[in-house]
Amino acid sequence: MKLLNKILSFLKIVFPSTKTEGFIFLFFVIVYGVNGWFIADNFSIVYDDRIPWDGYFSFDNRAIVQTGGGFERHPLSNYFFDVIRSFALWISGNHYNSAFRLVLALLSTLVISLANVQIFKYLNNIIRLPLKVSLLILFFYGLFVTNILLSFTPETYTYTLLLLSIFNYYSAKRIEKEKPISFGATILGSVFIGGLTITNIVKVYIPFLFEKKIFWNWKKIGIAVLKIAVSIGVFAFLFLLRLDFNFQNFLNKTEEQYDKFSKPKVTPLWDMISSWFFGGNILFSNYEIRDYHNKDKTFYYKALFMDVYSSVVPYIFIGIILLMLIWSVFKNYKNKLVWILVISFLVDVLIHCVLKFGLHTSYIYGGHFVFVIPLLVGWLFFSFKDKALPLTILYGTLMVLTFYLGFNNFYRLTEFYQFLETYYK
Repeated sequence: MKLLNKILSFLKIVFPSTKTEGFIFLFFVIVYGVNGWFIADNFSIVYDDRIPWDGYFSFDNRAIVQTGGGFERHPLSNYFFDVIRSFALWISGNHYNSAFRLVLALLSTLVISLANVQIFKYLNNIIRLPLKVSLLILFFYGLFVTNILLSFTPETYTYTLLLLSIFNYYSAKRIEKEKPISFGATILGSVFIGGLTITNIVKVYIPFLFEKKIFWNWKKIGIAVLKIAVSIGVFAFLFLLRLDFNFQNFLNKTEEQYDKFSKPKVTPLWDMISSWFFGGNILFSNYEIRDYHNKDKTFYYKALFMDVYSSVVPYIFIGIILLMLIWSVFKNYKNKLVWILVISFLVDVLIHCVLKFGLHTSYIYGGHFVFVIPLLVGWLFFSFKDKALPLTILYGTLMVLTFYLGFNNFYRLTEFYQFLETYYK
């Protein structure tokens, strides 16, 4: 009976559990699904067996679907995508056709829609914002570049966004109730979140720092260390099993990848950070088309990338959002749950902005951290819950930002359709 209750509790966290959550899920499934269906059914960009990488915005759809990505960054994702690929092939009659692409796209739609429900659960159940504020923040978030692109893209980022959103909501509930993160959740979080992207495993352990009086109780410290050690042990064993216990191969490949993806670019550092790391995950910029080919140079294709912003308005837009996030942290500096979000986000700032790993295409990494933005905005609203004037100003500002975001991203999406119509019909 206790096990059944735990399973039901888990299902209530992951899936919509109220009418409002059900309507939100259905809304995003329809909106994202129509877009994903149109793209997958009419164009080959979602999956084309001839394109090894970078067909659009540096996503590696084919490599991810076929192999789960490189083991040095995606240690266990091959097992995950083996299941997805087999399911899609079963539906398509073992053909890499439009039905195959459609299954991949619609699975991504379901996953991103579920991830959005997690954001609403947090805003509604943890921060406890008024419904109209939660819905506005959620609609604003739903228009982000990351959500639009991942809603039809079969990638590790797609599933990572869902898993991180679930774990963040779960850990917030536990800390709010002054309960520790469970052994099972620690192991599952490490294996699934770290298994899809190895650097994200640290985010599973951040909430331990904020458990009630953990640094004043040696027993609590010992239990927390044991949970982390066991979860790392399970993760490491599964990872080494995939490598046939050849760990040196992992070290060599990791160094090679860092050298490849951390080379300085002509674009100024500040512009890469503002246009791609912060901005590119929220607001579409101009596009750049490049000529690519496969390894054998037997197939040439056009690839689409994001350029830096070309006018001052997008920089102002991103600047306002950053100010809101900083303001939120300042206003809630005593709040444990806010610091969990901030530290989680700083992990990605360190990786991409300081170490410069993948900074030139950091707009694809939003699945690792973009969920932090609407939640910090939510905490900003919470900090003014008893002050009508600041709340009105915030609400009005967010409505203007949402309108501009929707207009810009819809316009850029039509340009993306034109690219597909020209090169991937």
